[in-house]
Formats: sequence, C-alpha cells, structure tokens
Amino acid sequence: MADLPRTETDSLGTVQIPAGAAWGSQTQRAIENFPITGVVINHYPEVVVALAQVKAACAYTNAELGVLPSEKAQAIAELCGEIIDGQHHEHFAVDLMQGGAGTSTNMNANEVIANIALARMGRPFGDYAALHPNDDVNRSQSTNDVYPTAIRLATLAKTEPLITAMTELVQAFRAKAGEFSDVVKVGRTQLQDAVPMSLGDEFRGFATTIAEDIDRIADLANLLTEVNLGGTAIGTRINAPEGYAERAVAHLSEISGRDLIPASDLIEASSDLGAFVMFSSALKRVAIKLSKISNDLRLLGSGPRAGIGEIILPAVQAGSSIMPGKVNPVIPEVVNQICFQAIGNDLVVTMAAEAGQLQLNAMEPVIFYKIMETMTTLTNGMHVLTERCVKGIEADRARCAELLNGSLVLATTLVPLIGYEAATKLAKYAQAEGLTLRDAGAAQGVASALFDEIA
Repeated sequence: MADLPRTETDSLGTVQIPAGAAWGSQTQRAIENFPITGVVINHYPEVVVALAQVKAACAYTNAELGVLPSEKAQAIAELCGEIIDGQHHEHFAVDLMQGGAGTSTNMNANEVIANIALARMGRPFGDYAALHPNDDVNRSQSTNDVYPTAIRLATLAKTEPLITAMTELVQAFRAKAGEFSDVVKVGRTQLQDAVPMSLGDEFRGFATTIAEDIDRIADLANLLTEVNLGGTAIGTRINAPEGYAERAVAHLSEISGRDLIPASDLIEASSDLGAFVMFSSALKRVAIKLSKISNDLRLLGSGPRAGIGEIILPAVQAGSSIMPGKVNPVIPEVVNQICFQAIGNDLVVTMAAEAGQLQLNAMEPVIFYKIMETMTTLTNGMHVLTERCVKGIEADRARCAELLNGSLVLATTLVPLIGYEAATKLAKYAQAEGLTLRDAGAAQGVASALFDEIA
C-alpha cells in the first residue's frame, strides 16, 4: 500500500488522499462533507459485509453476461470475499448520516474494492485504467439499487442477535415465573389494590408479552428480502444487460445465504420504503413493552422500606454519592432510556420514509442509521436486563404476605359468597377502622369460615 499521501483527480478537481487509505476521491470528499455523527460505516460490520456481498454478486453476473472481463470479475469477487471475512473494514470511513441517498457509501465500497484489488495485482492505488471503481466495480449498478439492497441485508443480519436477546429474556422471565409461582401477592390496577395474584403469574406475563413479538419481528423481517437490485437508477434497468436483475439476485442469495426475491415492480421498489416503516414500527412495539416492564420492575422493587418492595432487584452498583447505602434500579432505568430512544428513532424513520420524492427516497441513510441504532441498543439492553437484573431478582416473600394480608383485595373473592353490596360495605368498614378484612368480618358478623374458603 502507498506510504505517502496521494492525489486523485475527479470531475470537481484534485483531492488529497491520506497515506495508506484505500479509498479514493469521492470517499474523501464525503469524509470532508459529512462530519456529522462520528458513526462511520464500519461501526456496523453488517453493512460492510453486505456491500461486499452485493458487489461480488454483481461481478459474477456481469462476467456471465459478457459485460465485464472474467479476470476483472474474479479480482473484484476475491477482494469482496476478504471483506466478507472481516478484512479491510477500516477503509469504510464515510459517516452513516450523509446526503446523496447513499452514493458516498456505494462509492466508498467501489473505491476500496478497486484499490485493494489493484494492490493485489501489483499496481498502485488510483491506477484505475486497470480496474475502475465506476466502470468495473459498479458495472450494471447504481447507488439506487446497491444501497437499498445492502441495507436490507445488513438489517436482516442485525435481526438475528436481536431475536436471540429477546429469546434469552423470555427464558429468564419464565424461569422466574416458575420460581415465584407460590408467592401470592396483591394485584393492582391504576396503582390501586385490586385482586390477589401470584408473583409467578406476573412474571409469566412479562415473558409472554416479549415472546409474542419474536414472531412479529421475524415476519416483518421477511419484507426486507424483496430487493430492487438490477433496477439501477430508478427501476428501469438502464445500463444493465438483459436478465441481469434475476441473475444478480440469485447470486446474492447464494453468497448471503438468504432467500432474496427480486422486486416485482422495480420502479416502485426504488422509491418505496414501506418495509422499513413496518419493521421500525415492530421495533417500537418491542421498546414500548420493554419500557413498561422496566417501569413495573422499578415499582415492584421500590423501597427498600417505604415502597412496594415485593421483589429485590440485584444490587449492581452504589446508588448515590451522598446517601449511604442507597441502591438504585439502574438496569431497568437504562433500559427505559434505550426504549425512549427507540421510540424517537421510529418517528425519524417515519418522517424520512414520507420525505421521498418522485422516483427515489434520498433519506435512506438516516432510516438505516436509526434502525441499526435501535436494534443495537435494544439487543444490548435486553442482554444486560437478562444477565444483570432478571436472573438475580428475588421475591420478598414476607413483604408480599404482609401487603396481601393488610390489603382489602380479598373483598372481590367474597362477592360470590355474600354479594357485591355486602362486600363493598365490609371493605369500606375495614379501611375506615384500619382493620384487616378478616378482622372487619369478625366485627361485622361475617363467618370466619368464609375467609378460610377464599384464602
């Protein structure tokens, strides 16, 4: 590789490329134009791999259809294989937030593949007469079909650890449901005492609400398997040879190991981002449920003496710099914040999808960025919640019994035995006199045997 900075020339003039950088002029301009988030393409290896998979599929297809010499196609494909195996990712350096509908990302891939392949041929970076980023690596392609296809593949790859994290959390909640099945406690509605329930039932509910969304995420991920590769600029297949789209998608399916489908209407597929809207909405649904569960864990563990205190959350760090012995529910708190971010990201995706105009949606980069951010933080958050919170939760059995015995929730179970009006009168009497329901019943002449029956 080059040891000194080099100069490349493009249609806008000359550009200085840093020493050792395998990218070219268009990537360098993008690095300078978009110092936005500090999160560059290689932050998510999934998209770097996906770009290489797309480029390899296109190279094979171009060679088969006779529009790219086989030796060039082989050079491109071999280099793409190295990228897929995790090499050269440091050269994918463009910020994820960018103008141009992903052109900078596509050109970053084209230039890196061309230059490192040139080095493999014993040629210097920038010797594009031998292998050109546009004419060869990008042959029969446009950013407008490469980028949407790659971000779909990357999103699919990111879905797998998300589903694993959801599954592990469900299993942890189910284990606790079994452990707490014999702990009877106060069930509450609108933060008021309602009816008896078991702590196990409560935790089983947590498991079920997350488990049902595993299938939803998997179902909606299938929408992302329809790709517009081969549509080129706007879906008309301009500059692509006959039969290219179908062959390229077949090669990409083989390379990626995913059953991809060519879009039935390439023009529609070039501008519509409805699949991402649906998928993001499912992520929001998971976030809403996860945040509600985190709220419940914080409430149930509140105290230790002046709150509900029916469960004991693991103490993972000191809770205060001033209050001795205070321990905070920091894991559910961070999960809440992750969920707030996910909900906000869904609004970004919604507005970006709506902002498309005519034959292209130029806002795809922020859609991809926010979906990947959401999946990453939800995955990490659920893993932390499982390992550092849920698995270590204990039931305070004495506290559950104390609150249950001191509550009036058994009044509801008396209704079939003494009627609604009588049960209401008894509950109000117990509340006014500060008595347990059983003691109030004794004072009001309700047979003790009835309480034995409902206990």
